[in-house]
Amino acid sequence: MPSSLPTPLPSAAAPGVAVSTLPKRLRRKPGSSRSTRRISRHLRSIRVSLTGIILLALVYTVAIGKSLLVPLVLAGFIGLALNPIVAAAARVRIPRWLAAVTVMVLLGVGLVSAIVTLSTPALNWFHDAPAAMRTFAPKIKPMTQQIEAASRATQNLVGGAAPRNAPQTASTLAFTMWDIVAGAPKVLASVLTVALLVFFFLVYGDEILRRAVEISPTFSYKRHTVSIVRSIQTEVSSYLLLTAAINVTLGLITAGMLYLYDVPDPLLWGTVATVANFIPYVGAITTTTVLAIVGVLHFQELGTALLPAATFAGITAVEGNLITPMLQGRRSRLSPVAILLWLLIWGWLWGIPGALLAVPMLTCAKLITLKLRGWQWFAHIVSR
Repeated sequence: MPSSLPTPLPSAAAPGVAVSTLPKRLRRKPGSSRSTRRISRHLRSIRVSLTGIILLALVYTVAIGKSLLVPLVLAGFIGLALNPIVAAAARVRIPRWLAAVTVMVLLGVGLVSAIVTLSTPALNWFHDAPAAMRTFAPKIKPMTQQIEAASRATQNLVGGAAPRNAPQTASTLAFTMWDIVAGAPKVLASVLTVALLVFFFLVYGDEILRRAVEISPTFSYKRHTVSIVRSIQTEVSSYLLLTAAINVTLGLITAGMLYLYDVPDPLLWGTVATVANFIPYVGAITTTTVLAIVGVLHFQELGTALLPAATFAGITAVEGNLITPMLQGRRSRLSPVAILLWLLIWGWLWGIPGALLAVPMLTCAKLITLKLRGWQWFAHIVSR
């Protein structure tokens, strides 16, 4: 009987050579793994190049958009700091717009009063700066004589001639009323921009959050988004309010200390200490140097002249190493290296406003990345 089994097709392979049973499309061709690695390397290099280009474009955009981004960031910080007040008023049935208007009016009255109070002594110091600097050199001459003697001795030892004193040129520092009038429109435009942005953030901030939650796909995702945003909002707001309170208290203590030492215009230098303390390390060093110069200009004896600066250095040491860490906790602590790098980057991009906003931006970025999945590495790097 004929067999019912199928007859195998004749193979074209030579006798003794195994025939692969895999389909042709699944057989590995020679050199395919090498080409795959080459393609993956090319894709990786393209990805790195694109990331670098995007970073450079972002840095360029941030640098040229200084006039737009600085008021926006400042308004965002002020809005986050004042939002708990408006939210508390809304919980007791006070409309958000009314609470926002009240807060903005009180803040504006305070700022205008401070500017009116401090403008006269500040202008007097700018006007008297050239004459004051001319009297500054003779007072520190005893300190510099030893340095000059050491320099001459060094020149004699190496066989060179001591350099002659270069002719001194008169200082040309001047601050006229025309400078104020010329810069007033730009300053007023920036202040009005910040004020309007803060007002709209306070009034419509919750509505923007609600709209963002509405587009979430599922209920669990909506609830997770609301919890993250609320926790970030609470932590950032508490940090900003606490930092502002600490700096204002430091300024008041500094002004009281200077008043007891009979230093002129203590409120002016207390305000300088308040603003400068938003820049860690650099702000304290700058204020200490300024107080040392003011003391040397006002007092005759060197020990008495340096006493205000030495006292302020002790106050800031206690504030920076004991009070601020105790009040803010570990979540807001930053690495000194990260702070200095952040100050250099934003000071280079935005100048003095960037240096003032750098550390609040870094702290807020750390608090935000602690809550975002996949971004905890950034918070770990910048932590202390």
